[in-house]
Amino acid sequence: MTNPLSQYFRQPSIYIKLPSGGQFYPPGALDMPPNGELPILPMTAVDEITYRTPDALYNGVATVDVIRSCVPNIKDPWRIPSCDIDTILTAIRIASFGHEMEIDSTCPECKSSEKHSLDLRTVIDRISKVDFVTPVESGDLVIYFQPMDYQQVNANSAIRFEEQRLIALLPNTEIEQSEKNRMIGEAFKKITDLSLVALSCGIRSINTPTAQVTDNENILEFLHNCDRALFESLKDRILELKKSTEIQPLQIACSECNKEYQQSFTLDMTNFFG
Repeated sequence: MTNPLSQYFRQPSIYIKLPSGGQFYPPGALDMPPNGELPILPMTAVDEITYRTPDALYNGVATVDVIRSCVPNIKDPWRIPSCDIDTILTAIRIASFGHEMEIDSTCPECKSSEKHSLDLRTVIDRISKVDFVTPVESGDLVIYFQPMDYQQVNANSAIRFEEQRLIALLPNTEIEQSEKNRMIGEAFKKITDLSLVALSCGIRSINTPTAQVTDNENILEFLHNCDRALFESLKDRILELKKSTEIQPLQIACSECNKEYQQSFTLDMTNFFG
């Protein structure tokens, strides 16, 4: 039986195109409309409570649940390519609270603090479509790239955070220096290993004259054993692609000293409801 109140349910507030163009989603993870524009619903009261739950924010569940609620065309938010996340979260905030947002900023020249009004529509407009098509060629190898998905990004960030926190806390603990050194060494090794795993996740395939290699374990082993020059070129390309998918710094003019400076901006748990 249809709910007689269904006509009063929330309706899409805005429509967006994804920087990925809908690529890199596994089958069943995205129901792309024929026009390529995803409808974005405003958050419900339950969504807002979910997004204020610390544990759910830390493990990524809150973000996934809110995206599933507000962007019903995305069936599996864990599989969202990293290049789409900022656009989607920005769109949800616009749909829920409007396109104007105040941010705090401190001038690096005169140290004065002030609030600036930001139009989040311009933030979306400045997130460009990323070129994951052009490969890197090295001899007879052709390497193609891809964005990490949200699950990979979240898991990598959580482990990296714990290891960095361990490194910061160890100097102040009452543990013998030799044991501290061993634990710090292990933590740095784990962070290095995580960096290599992240790089391997950013490679879609490595093509040789006789094979197309897509298995992540094979690619990871290759990264451990390829020459330094090739490794650096692959790392630089992946970092370049990652940077191009992020929200670009804002250009701000200080009202006190007229100095122009760049202000980094990330739409995360600390300012989503600001």
